[in-house]
Amino acid sequence: MKFKTLQHNLRNTLWQRIEAGELTGLGLAAQTGFRQAHISNFLNRKRGLSLEGMDRVLTVQHLSVLDLLDPAEINRRASILPPAKDEFQDVLLVDGGVAATESRIMSMNVKDILKFKKVFLRSLRPEMETARERWERFVLIKIDAREGMSMYPRLLPGATVLIDRHYNSLKPYRKGESNMYAVNKNGASTIKYVEVAGDQLVLRPHNQAYPVDVLGVGKGVKPADYLIGRVCYVGVET
Repeated sequence: MKFKTLQHNLRNTLWQRIEAGELTGLGLAAQTGFRQAHISNFLNRKRGLSLEGMDRVLTVQHLSVLDLLDPAEINRRASILPPAKDEFQDVLLVDGGVAATESRIMSMNVKDILKFKKVFLRSLRPEMETARERWERFVLIKIDAREGMSMYPRLLPGATVLIDRHYNSLKPYRKGESNMYAVNKNGASTIKYVEVAGDQLVLRPHNQAYPVDVLGVGKGVKPADYLIGRVCYVGVET
């Protein structure tokens, strides 16, 4: 519901009270501290009220925003029906080494299965530098203590991260913001910011108390080949 609609509904409520003899424009002006002309202009649709003005009127008239909402709108948005099963997609939790090296996840390597809304996963934009079409796109890995603290506070020890393996480009996902990547380091996963310097990958932690790491890029191998994927979601258990 739009702010203008709320103002319209408030205006109608006030007119109902005026017509019932419960309120006058002069009385409302005195209650709120507004000039009578200000209240008159609002009631006659010549001007609107600011958020602060709305709050003042609601307070003195013992109303809440809920009183201004359409009951049908409330019922539609407050449905207690559970989400349909087909709204969710299973994503597999695996070891970092499996995420780094296995294009398709075998059942024996699955540690857990978590559900994500399909609409969320579909909203994520892929960016492939090398062929990844046959790679299972989304996987989850759990972060150990050292990895978590090296990227603190963006990560925490024990965090579960969702990796988009169809995003192995160094192109920023959002302008002005560095991507976090899962990187294949000797067949295992490490989570870092990544830069290219000549024939080396520079792996930078977020926490400056931890060292920068460097990976040599082999001949005939692209930097993108070392990128398992972009970290696109972080879940922390509490």
